Amino acid sequence: MISLNSVHEQLDHFDPDVRLDALKALTGGRKRPDVGTAFNLHCHSYFSFNGYGFSPTGLAVRGWEQGLYAMGLVDFDVLDGVDEFLDVCETLQMRACASMETRVFVPEFADDEINSPGEPGIAYHMGCGFTQGHCADDALVHELLAMSNKRTLGLIDRVNAFLNPVVVDFDADLLPLTPGGNATERHVCVAYMQKAEEHFPDTAARVAYWADKLGTDLEKIEAILNDGPALQGLIRSKTMKSGGVGYVQPSGPDFPKLDAVNAFTRSQGAIPTHAWLDGTTSGEARQDELMDSMIASGTEAVNLIPDRSWNITDKDTQALKVANMHSFVAAAQERHLPVLVGTEMNAYGLPFVDNFTAEPMKPLYTVFKEGADILHAHTQLELHGGKGYVSNWASDTFSEARDKYAFYAAAGALLSPGNPLHIAMIQEVHEPGTLLEHLKSKASF
Repeated sequence: MISLNSVHEQLDHFDPDVRLDALKALTGGRKRPDVGTAFNLHCHSYFSFNGYGFSPTGLAVRGWEQGLYAMGLVDFDVLDGVDEFLDVCETLQMRACASMETRVFVPEFADDEINSPGEPGIAYHMGCGFTQGHCADDALVHELLAMSNKRTLGLIDRVNAFLNPVVVDFDADLLPLTPGGNATERHVCVAYMQKAEEHFPDTAARVAYWADKLGTDLEKIEAILNDGPALQGLIRSKTMKSGGVGYVQPSGPDFPKLDAVNAFTRSQGAIPTHAWLDGTTSGEARQDELMDSMIASGTEAVNLIPDRSWNITDKDTQALKVANMHSFVAAAQERHLPVLVGTEMNAYGLPFVDNFTAEPMKPLYTVFKEGADILHAHTQLELHGGKGYVSNWASDTFSEARDKYAFYAAAGALLSPGNPLHIAMIQEVHEPGTLLEHLKSKASF
């Protein structure tokens, strides 16, 4: 008899047919778990690296099993998991959204660090609420992947020279670690660990090798040699980040411009979204100017990772970052920008879902939930009726940002994903007030 753990592992198989069989085995005939109040709108899958190796299906099922209120897929530079994730969540009747994260050049802040420390003018940026993974005009997606692979190939060349005799090959060693050919720095770290184990099967010799190459004492390497995430993190910090032999300071031409990414995002019916770090960089210190610049470029939502601001041991640092987070959320609310939150999960040890009952989080929960409802409503309305947050219908219907925000927040709290009656309403009812009244009378959860 196949164990439940084994079936869970199959949720993350590279073969989509195996994932589908595992989905049916785990959810078929099971009652939908009670829906709680927690949610995570920023979960990376293994299409761009997940610290636990979770696929889009694996994320969705685990979120469903834990009774999450909503869940959001986010992958870096690719949309490979969008269709799978939304299909599975609709089958499971779980609120869902799918997004893409990338890095952009912001000319107006060329001399300021924004949310990519040590890299002036470069910003992590997002498009949230994609409803399909295969775009009619996907030139930008191909460009993003090509640029990413070019950076990775250059990185490998530089690090190979340093870590020789342990060297990796992009095609032979990296691509097999990815389901869709999107190799990240974290994949590179895994590949170097595997090659080192092949080259130095003797544990003592491998410890000595890493201690020498990473400039670290033997005792530290011995302690983390079998702790994959810890060793990966050390390899990455010593060889690939600022100061490491593989690091090259990026410049504007290395990334697409903010306006181009926002234009692409809107053309696909998704919401251009400003990603915020923690308010401590020179760019984020110019909070209002930065936010207004983002809005001028077409941005209509913001994203943040609360855990890295409030869940900090040092009390002074925590106090500073929590204050910054509250200030940023207040600024977004003043501009009627949905606030979207999650935990990333692109490194082992990051939580599956944030703790919304923590004291720094409690005052923000209502705003965060509204963000989840808005993104869910956007996804359902865009997917089934072309009435998403940045659609022509929305532009024609709402003259004020506050009214649009309020409608999508209310609709998201009422809409049931996968409910045929609600899908029919989305398709047939065009007046927002009437749609809300119908949903209130037919709400299923």
